[in-house]
Amino acid sequence: MPNQKGCARNLLQKIFFFSCQNSLHSLSNCRNLSHVFIQRRAYVDVYMDWKKDTYFESIESIHRSIELKPIIALKNCIVSASPQDYCIPISAVSKRGLELGIPFKVARFLRKYPSFFEEFEGPKYNLPWFKLTPTAIQLDKEEREVYEEHKNDIVDRLKKLILMSVGEQKVLPLKVIQGLQWYLGLPDEFLRHPESNLDGHFRIVEMGDELKGLAVGSDGNDGAMMSILQQNAMKKGVYAGGEREAIVFPLFPSKGLRLKRKISDWMNEFQRLPYVSPYEDSSDLKMDSDLSEKRVVGILHELLGLFVEHAAERKRLLCLRKCLGLPQKVHKAFERHPHMFYLSLRNKTCTVILKEAYREKSAIEAHPIANVRKKYINLMKESEIILKSRRVNNRATKNEANVNMKDLDCMDDDMTECCLRWNWHYCTQNVVATFTFNSPHEMASVDDSKESSRCSSMIWLHLVQSSVPG
Repeated sequence: MPNQKGCARNLLQKIFFFSCQNSLHSLSNCRNLSHVFIQRRAYVDVYMDWKKDTYFESIESIHRSIELKPIIALKNCIVSASPQDYCIPISAVSKRGLELGIPFKVARFLRKYPSFFEEFEGPKYNLPWFKLTPTAIQLDKEEREVYEEHKNDIVDRLKKLILMSVGEQKVLPLKVIQGLQWYLGLPDEFLRHPESNLDGHFRIVEMGDELKGLAVGSDGNDGAMMSILQQNAMKKGVYAGGEREAIVFPLFPSKGLRLKRKISDWMNEFQRLPYVSPYEDSSDLKMDSDLSEKRVVGILHELLGLFVEHAAERKRLLCLRKCLGLPQKVHKAFERHPHMFYLSLRNKTCTVILKEAYREKSAIEAHPIANVRKKYINLMKESEIILKSRRVNNRATKNEANVNMKDLDCMDDDMTECCLRWNWHYCTQNVVATFTFNSPHEMASVDDSKESSRCSSMIWLHLVQSSVPG
């Protein structure tokens, strides 16, 4: 029995010794890795109060972009229909209001912006026609020149959006890209005739159910993509280019927005997590982990960085939920990270704004078409001045007409009074000449003002009696 116990003890010691060696060997291998992390399911339910920021609420290029969009759509319709004269009849666009995003009658919308559209009578039946103003024509030419000069930049932005999609093929439906066309700054001709504008960078893919998609072609696939955060971190020297290194998100807190201690501790731990690039495979991540949330925030940061105004309506981003592998409640990412995203409630909608693009402008490259849209917005503001001056002129003309009418009324009163005085004098002369007074004193009293009423009654009685026959 003692020998058996000793053998068993020696066997356990050997097992423990080999297990320790294996564990030490595994730890030595882990030291060679660029990162070691554990995915935790401890999801912290963070709620942060919304704080209004007057700076982001006053950015005209964002909030007036919604009003500018149908104007540019109408302008493009006029240019494509009449590239020589830049004019069309109202019948050509009167029934396309829903397609162009106009909430009321198209004719009324065109008259609302006289700095863009000038109205005149057509050659037949006196129908209203509209043509572009010289300033609008000049801006349209400048916009087309920007598209030609910066075509590669605009194509790269679309390419990055497609490469962020999940799956092996990396495909986005064409209808999804068309819904984001305004934010990506793509020209109308690019998606209207995609076959002639692909140039080897993209290819059309059949996705089933008569649905076509757009994928990156062989000429456009340049290998691994780096996100905006990775590029900025590499410039600062805090990122070595490895896979899933820890990158800290830039935070820009609004004035008066304070975080509780629990939320602040959670934010510090969240920043220390590895950064998952939007362009790499993330199928190994758990959906309810903090690491998965950091991937979602990174995708939203990269997505808004590609847009023209670095902002978009929140409801427009929901169409990308399935394509980019985002969770069902992706909107909560904006609410849980107010130091990165600002939610504006202007224009009866919710607009998401990337703070870094406006607080640190050198961090994110401006879109080539952004400057042209600012010029369009300035031209749009001129319409308000024109309409206001028209109202003032119409009011002044109406007041002048009223004054002239009053002058005519005064002249009529004077003429009437003059005629009455002449008739009264004529009547009194005739009556005095034929009237028989009782005494000279009574005759002299005719011109007396105190006896005017008595004289008038006497004259009136004489006229009545003379009008009665025989």
